[in-house]
Amino acid sequence: MKLKDIYKQDRTNISFEVFPPKDDNDGLKTLKLFEEIEILNKFKPSIISVTYGAGDSNKDKFYNIVETLTNKNIAVMPHLTCVCANKQQINSYIQNLKNLNIENILALRGDEPNDNNICYLDFKFANELVDYLNKNTNFSIAVAGYPEGHVLAPNLKTDIQNLKKKLNAGADIIFTQMFFDNDKLYNYIELLQKENINIPVVAGILPIISFKQLEKMLSLAKVSVPKKLMQKLETYKDNKEDIKKIGIDFATEQCQNLIENNIKGIHFYTLNKSYSTLKILDNINYAACI
Repeated sequence: MKLKDIYKQDRTNISFEVFPPKDDNDGLKTLKLFEEIEILNKFKPSIISVTYGAGDSNKDKFYNIVETLTNKNIAVMPHLTCVCANKQQINSYIQNLKNLNIENILALRGDEPNDNNICYLDFKFANELVDYLNKNTNFSIAVAGYPEGHVLAPNLKTDIQNLKKKLNAGADIIFTQMFFDNDKLYNYIELLQKENINIPVVAGILPIISFKQLEKMLSLAKVSVPKKLMQKLETYKDNKEDIKKIGIDFATEQCQNLIENNIKGIHFYTLNKSYSTLKILDNINYAACI
């Protein structure tokens, strides 16, 4: 089922994001990932998205995961980044996904290399990739949205104008970056509507599982954390179990509020672990909704 049809359904759909494990020469981490996905699959996710590294950095692991999930009749939304890709690479990627009967794709610019050697080839921005996919495939295309603005955008208004370029190029749906303040999302949706952007917005939720992990995420993205939550996290930052519980409790309240406000979808950034996401979905009794 294509994204535009999935998110027409009269309920809050849930989806999960996973990534190919690094340093997995013996394949054990990938096997563990499939076990985690199997646990979460009881909630019948609308989509499981699989991240893809720039420049074919993990393509073999990536295709293995996509193929395995597809063979299990799990709807997969592969990522595609373009910052270090040429059209030949993109065409090869497209053909491989067509062979797997993939219907949906998340089109992204991707992160620039850490060595400052910018490798723009045939695509510089995500809207260029969306346009190419729209003209050369039948994929339903998702793009990223940033409730507090992209880290490289000078302000939220500019970022929304960049988002419009992706939508005008043929995107069907918006998956947001993580956020910890639902009012930021609601304000973002209002701003989109003022720009006549009315396609579904799927809320990106990151269950906090460690203080260091949160600090790393915040260093990479333009995301704010409510003062009370940060104070609590700082108080218990050296206790992993307490941090995990705080993260579960906070995300539970977040998700319940999103559902009450009829958000079309909740997308969990699982970090390849099922425990926190499972607890959150149990807490909101999501199984009763499917």
